[in-house]
Amino acid sequence: MKTTLITTLAIAALASAAPLSAEVLHFTAKLDAASETPANTSAGKGMADVMVDTDSKQLSWTVTYSGLTGPAIMGHFHGPAAAGVAAGVQVPMTGSLTSPISGTAEVSDVQIGDLRGGLWYINIHTAKNPKGEIRGQLTQAQ
Repeated sequence: MKTTLITTLAIAALASAAPLSAEVLHFTAKLDAASETPANTSAGKGMADVMVDTDSKQLSWTVTYSGLTGPAIMGHFHGPAAAGVAAGVQVPMTGSLTSPISGTAEVSDVQIGDLRGGLWYINIHTAKNPKGEIRGQLTQAQ
């Protein structure tokens, strides 16, 4: 009985000390001018591939686009907002904005919750469309 209890306690202690594996969430978005708020007539199109590690709170992305009216001058993650609703910047895209745009940033638990809830979108801005030329709502990939 004593050996069984010690063995059980040892197994329980090891199990509770084992590190939890991080959950990596994957999101995608299709970006276009019709999704902008308000919509515009740009022929621009794009795709976003976004990952977030819930343990390290690391957001990473690759955004590809083509057909914009000019060079991208800004790119952002916005939220929290449903499709068709404008919201503030959550994470700016820094560095080169030439397609493909890649980057990383740290995010909070609240931001991860909004992202999971479908309340973030990506916006690519140009000089002709400074409020946004193409936009895409992020949805969790299955």
